[in-house]
Amino acid sequence: MFPVPVEQLITELSRLPGIGRRSAQRITFFLLRRSHDEAAALADAIIALKDRIHFCAQCFNFTDEELCGFCRDARRDASLICVVEEPSDIIPIEKGGEYRGLYHVLGGALSPLDGVDPEHLRIKELIERVDAGGVKEVIFATNPNTTGESTSMYLADILRGKVKVTRLASGLPVGADLEYADEATVSRALLGRREM
Repeated sequence: MFPVPVEQLITELSRLPGIGRRSAQRITFFLLRRSHDEAAALADAIIALKDRIHFCAQCFNFTDEELCGFCRDARRDASLICVVEEPSDIIPIEKGGEYRGLYHVLGGALSPLDGVDPEHLRIKELIERVDAGGVKEVIFATNPNTTGESTSMYLADILRGKVKVTRLASGLPVGADLEYADEATVSRALLGRREM
């Protein structure tokens, strides 16, 4: 129905989360009305993202340096590690303004039915960080769903006795993703965390 380059862009855009074919068409037609320089700037930003962004060597957040901004910040409390599933889960915690420790990004949650076992996550690296010393508390901020809860329980069993192990308190709706929680809810959950 459309010329091949238009159809290719619609197809690629529709692969993005939350973008269906109709939204992809609207974005494509919007880009067609923009100048060549504006379209090139978007393409360059996407290429730079893929070329320059990688995982932090310590916490596995996204960064363009060896360590992310949180790990480089000497003002943060290195005795606290907040464990999250994905880098996007850090955003609502930071917006809440209550947490001043470091992070550890697992890269997902345990889900044997989906083929995600402990060796597929950054569990070994978390244990190494705790065993290196200086960590007093590990806060689990995995999503409050079945896989997030089972991941937290699995890790709590491993870490209990080495450090204080806590979980975000209630206030986060069960079955929801942390990425979509509002700042006030995340702040209350951090303040009310409990030992596991």
